[in-house]
Amino acid sequence: MADAYIVEAVRTPVGRRKGGLGAVHPADLGAHVLKELIARAGVDPAAVEDVVLGCLDTVGPQAGDIARTAWLAAGLPEEVPGVTVDRQCGSSQQALHFAAQGVLSGTQDLVVAGGVQSMTQIPIAFASRQAAEPLGLTEGPYAGSEGWRARYGDAPVNQFHGAQLIADKWGIGRRDMEEFALTSHRRAVRAIDEGRFARETVAYGDVTADEGPRRDTTLEKMAALAPVLPGGTITAACSSQVSDGAAALLIASERAVADHGLTPRARVHHLSVRGEDPIRMLSAPIPATAHALKKTGLTIDAIDLVEINEAFAPVVLAWLKETGADPERVNVNGGAIALGHPLGATGAKLMTTLLHELERTGGRYGLQTMCEGGGQANVTIVERL
Repeated sequence: MADAYIVEAVRTPVGRRKGGLGAVHPADLGAHVLKELIARAGVDPAAVEDVVLGCLDTVGPQAGDIARTAWLAAGLPEEVPGVTVDRQCGSSQQALHFAAQGVLSGTQDLVVAGGVQSMTQIPIAFASRQAAEPLGLTEGPYAGSEGWRARYGDAPVNQFHGAQLIADKWGIGRRDMEEFALTSHRRAVRAIDEGRFARETVAYGDVTADEGPRRDTTLEKMAALAPVLPGGTITAACSSQVSDGAAALLIASERAVADHGLTPRARVHHLSVRGEDPIRMLSAPIPATAHALKKTGLTIDAIDLVEINEAFAPVVLAWLKETGADPERVNVNGGAIALGHPLGATGAKLMTTLLHELERTGGRYGLQTMCEGGGQANVTIVERL
């Protein structure tokens, strides 16, 4: 069977909402990592067969197939096409899957995967509102569907509601979530101070480091915040940050490695995606991880490092309870609560961090998973070479 290799991976620092990347056109943000990716790999960009980028809310500066726009904005060859993927928060992880599948199928040899998102310029769900309002549509995408209502009733389809359902189902208290959030910030600050992100990031102008981690946050400050939902326990402190950023990876076949003199850094060992309850929405990483481990024959103890997106603290805490994973191997450099979650870029960002941390620590297997709208979750397992 063919193999798909990761030969290069790079990301921008993640910018806070209205921070240092807030005014950057998304195409230029994507172009920045694409140029750096090609430069680091030392490959002829004309040899790339496709550019697959994740992006949500593709309206305004993110519309018009931003994968293609970003590649051209980077000054790269016009003959290389691009396609934009939307699997909600897992969009750029799915982009990686599509790129790897092209290589694994034998139909492609060199593919770029990644993602870009400017949440400062295009707030979450802004695109759907902008498209719906001129048509007189004021309700969400599920309203009016007889089949949906027959199956799920009028239950709210809302990420905060889903996070609260997870906290309630798995008995995760507010203090537990706040302690987890504090750990995320502390780990992220340590990673920045120790230079752990230096190799994986490319500065954009004056933005040289992730802007999200809060050095001065405390449990007392978190405890003073009001819950997002009345009577709930989820607060902003236990949620991922609104962010801007981009990331990209170069995926190659064995033939491309030989033809272009590339050095493989990791092999894609497994990729899959599973679905679960779309109302609870955010718990799909649990069955998706179980599915991936069963398919590969690996145990959770065989996984040296895990990156699971911290959309909300209870997502990771419930996953830890169900999988029995060692918390000291999970999000060791902090997660989205501290570092931010630039939606369509996060999947590629997490894989970039996972690859570099496996290399830093000498680990063999890394697993990445993340919750996604509609109650879905991708899982990618890579083997460091």
